[in-house]
Amino acid sequence: MGKYKLVALDMDGTILNEEQKISAENREAIIEANKAGVTVMFATGRGYQTAMPFVEEIGLQAPLITVNGGEVWRAPRERDLLHRETLAKEQVDKLRAIALRHDTWYWSFTIEGLFNKDRWVGDPNAVTFLKFGYSYENLEVLTQIRKEVESWGTLEVANSHPNNLEINPLGVNKAVALRRVCGMMGIDMSQVIAMGDSLNDIAMIREAGLGVAMGNAQEIVKQAADCVTLDNDNHGVAAAIRKYALGEG
Repeated sequence: MGKYKLVALDMDGTILNEEQKISAENREAIIEANKAGVTVMFATGRGYQTAMPFVEEIGLQAPLITVNGGEVWRAPRERDLLHRETLAKEQVDKLRAIALRHDTWYWSFTIEGLFNKDRWVGDPNAVTFLKFGYSYENLEVLTQIRKEVESWGTLEVANSHPNNLEINPLGVNKAVALRRVCGMMGIDMSQVIAMGDSLNDIAMIREAGLGVAMGNAQEIVKQAADCVTLDNDNHGVAAAIRKYALGEG
């Protein structure tokens, strides 16, 4: 086996193409990696409920990182949870107040499911919040919101697309979660390949043994990465797995 034992893949903009599908080429490369003894897992900003259909689709038998590292699952298909970080209700109230003030789209992943501007939580005390997000086409407003939230010094702010912001508890990111997975597997971060396209991927791209940015990645992500692969519509994950995990040149 080569030097890399784990491949951590972001989902949206990475393993998923613009049609929100996993291409046959990407699926085949993941299967080849698994046969070669390389574990392939997802590390996503999605919640458990929206990530699992893709885990099931390709039959992954691997840990799973959801909500940007807020949850780490030992065995997601058995709902075996290793670690979870949550947002306080009071923090979510403040975040939602900002959304209402700027009239942005907003959502929150909770243990109980996904809620958003059109279908918000009936009783906030009855749910456990994991992540809060904003979507808005006005980047100037998003920048204002980001600065305000960051000024509190109590939350982690990233994005999974240039037109959104994603909020987690301070210290929660995909790199921290990956270190937990490595500890569980008995491997080192130097043995990890991490691939992604957005700000919520930068931490794991920087800390992995090999950080790979997608061809469609935000420019700041490409600058943080060790290398850049093809875009998500041209099977960039498959290309990177074959070149770096399987050593096919």
